[in-house]
Amino acid sequence: MAKSVPQTPRRSQRGQILAIPSQEADDLYRSWYGKPLYIRPMNTNLDLDRDDVEAQENDTDEEHEEDEEFETVFYREMQMQKRTTTTYRRVGRDAEEETTIYTIGDTVLVETNGDSSARKRPSIAVILAMWEVRKKGCREVSDPTKMRVRLQWFLRPTELPPYGLKRAHTKNEVYYKINGRATGRPQSILGHCNVTSKTPVEVDVDSAQTPKRRRRTGWVYEVDDADGNAPDFFCRLAYQGEGDHKGFYNFNWEKHRTVANISTITPPLEIDLQWGSGFMWEVEIPREEKGSSSSRKRAKDDVIESGSESGDATDGDFEAQSDDEADDSEGSIVGDNSDGDESVSNVPRTPSKKRRKGPSLSQSPFKRRATATATPRKPGKRTIVHPTPHSKAALRKRAKAKGTIEKFAIRPQTLNFAGQDLSHLQEDPWLRSMHVLHVGSRPDALPCREEEFERVLRCVGELLEEGSGGCVYISGVPGTGKTATVHAVVRQLKRMAENSETNPFTYVEINGLKIPEPPAAYNVLWENLSGQDVGRMSSKESLKALTRFFSGGTRGPESHACVVLMDELDQLVTPKQDVIYNFFNWPTLSASRLVVIAVANTMDLPERVMTGRVRSRLGMTRINFSPYKASQLEQIVQARLKSVKDGLGDDSPEALSSDAIKLAAMKVSGISGDARRVLDICRRAVEMVHADRRTARPPDVKEVIRVMQNSPTAAYLRECSFHERMMLASLIKCMKREGVQEIKWGEIQHQHLVYMNLLPSPSDPTRKPTPAELTIVLDSLVASRALLIEDGPAVLRKPEGDRLVILNLELSEVERVLSEVGGTNWKNVLNT
Repeated sequence: MAKSVPQTPRRSQRGQILAIPSQEADDLYRSWYGKPLYIRPMNTNLDLDRDDVEAQENDTDEEHEEDEEFETVFYREMQMQKRTTTTYRRVGRDAEEETTIYTIGDTVLVETNGDSSARKRPSIAVILAMWEVRKKGCREVSDPTKMRVRLQWFLRPTELPPYGLKRAHTKNEVYYKINGRATGRPQSILGHCNVTSKTPVEVDVDSAQTPKRRRRTGWVYEVDDADGNAPDFFCRLAYQGEGDHKGFYNFNWEKHRTVANISTITPPLEIDLQWGSGFMWEVEIPREEKGSSSSRKRAKDDVIESGSESGDATDGDFEAQSDDEADDSEGSIVGDNSDGDESVSNVPRTPSKKRRKGPSLSQSPFKRRATATATPRKPGKRTIVHPTPHSKAALRKRAKAKGTIEKFAIRPQTLNFAGQDLSHLQEDPWLRSMHVLHVGSRPDALPCREEEFERVLRCVGELLEEGSGGCVYISGVPGTGKTATVHAVVRQLKRMAENSETNPFTYVEINGLKIPEPPAAYNVLWENLSGQDVGRMSSKESLKALTRFFSGGTRGPESHACVVLMDELDQLVTPKQDVIYNFFNWPTLSASRLVVIAVANTMDLPERVMTGRVRSRLGMTRINFSPYKASQLEQIVQARLKSVKDGLGDDSPEALSSDAIKLAAMKVSGISGDARRVLDICRRAVEMVHADRRTARPPDVKEVIRVMQNSPTAAYLRECSFHERMMLASLIKCMKREGVQEIKWGEIQHQHLVYMNLLPSPSDPTRKPTPAELTIVLDSLVASRALLIEDGPAVLRKPEGDRLVILNLELSEVERVLSEVGGTNWKNVLNT
């Protein structure tokens, strides 16, 4: 046998997702059953999982010399202790009586979540290969910790991506996942199960079994132990979730299993470093012209058969076809919306591999191996540096690929109010106008944000198509449509995924204002990904599970992408910045397929707050939302009122005049450009004239603005002294600079003295206050509840300057009033 040269492992192990058992399964008795099936030199990329590669890299030269050779030994069967017995290792007759034999080609239940605190329903797979890696020529007793298995996944309907292809299904129906192979440990296997292509019938459950959800009759769900009858599953379709041929394909599992299993248990006549990868179980979807003689001839023996696009199963759908029927059969995608003018025959088939003729199959594998003459290729050792998803190298590679690969298709937005059915309201233009002008009434697409919509859609869509992870940072002042645009992008991607126009994905939204503390974001994300209740899990346990999940260790058949919206990112910043670092670091892992959309109110938050390691993970994809202009705000209001006219007719009276809309837009654009504020002003103006049933005009808008400006908060701020307003401005400046709401008292004092050189007008005092005088100003603001200061026995032991202060008023309202009272200098300072 030629010398084995360990290859540099691929960083990306997508498609080799590990099935990791729980810790209590590590001590299960397990061993090989029978003689070796085939022996070849070790292939690092195929034979070692992620943990094995890391362990090999950490070994010292004393433990493994450079000239040491390893070989991979494949077996056909193994025996393992049942999971229902006590999980400690036993040897001898008792252990053998409690073991189960597993053979290549068996369908099994697999535990894909190694965290025992968040168990989920076991996944379903078929065993493709069994092996162990050992030193060349070693004849010692096999080490159970080195036993590995390769699996091919089946998908339950509940394991399909939430945003993707959907179809009607029956209970216990599963789908054969095309290109869904994985490497795992034998102890992750829970027991046998049955997968059949025959029409399911009712099955009686043995009353001696006591599953958690026992049913006397009907469909059989999997039981919790390996005793009794194995659970039955029904497979008639193969599923392709990604690539050019997304869809469900008619599939004959039993025929495919028979053909593939023969090739799997028949070792090659020469050294083949790729043997054991499970390529015999692949199902290809070739692109061929319809009506060609070669495609019709091959259709006779295709494993995936043609059938109707209906989701209902009948006995005739699974009957064997005659030669005449097979000649005219063509593969069809169930539920695919591909264009009909494409002359492509999507007929998946089992690939074949050419082999040289050699001795008869009756020879032993050792003799056949001895006659082999091929020598495996020996690649040189080298270190490969993989760029992050948004590094310059990756961006150049992506830009180069765009010249030959079709770009991500961007569809124009259609402005309509999804779910805004006004038929339940009276045919009153004032009432309906107030309804559509409410801030909570959001259209399916936003006017004046078409360019930003396309940029976000293209960035996220390209990452989904590439199957890689990445981060997109979106910034802008409040009320500029950041979150609403992201929601519109997600809705568009959802429609595209359901129509097979993009890869399926999962969507999770985390709002920094809706969680009690930043680490709680781990629990929110893990609960959505695992589908389990994490009420009893701590944030550290969720962090550990997420790290393993995005490293490619616990996904099982659920390997689709995930899009996470982190809204109000400012509220997730902690002193150590560990939360945002983990969320930005996971997308850089090769097997994560995580896309993070971070939304914040400040453009320079990464430079002001985040450390260098966090900024490096964030990447270079940044999109800024500028404040709305007066013309844009006017267009937003007109677009909403148009839906009222469409429902009532053009002859219906106007609730709000064009001049009133223009005045409100000009007033708001000169202060903040907040679309929510102009909608609120217009809605209140319509509400004011509703009783008189007349059209709201500019004087009504002025009255609404006057009332809003004379709110209790605004009245209090106008009555504040110069130094009280100066201290509030200093606190706001520190909040924007630090990115957190709680500011140390010492920092506020320092900023107050800095502003004394910038903000005082000729009529204001210019003498800088002493620390004692600043304390008096702070006590005055705390007494009026405008500020809150940290208090308690533990605070008394802190230095005076380390006490935390927080603003107890609405930030936007304070900025608006201080800008109006202070003038241009105050407005410029507060807006930076």
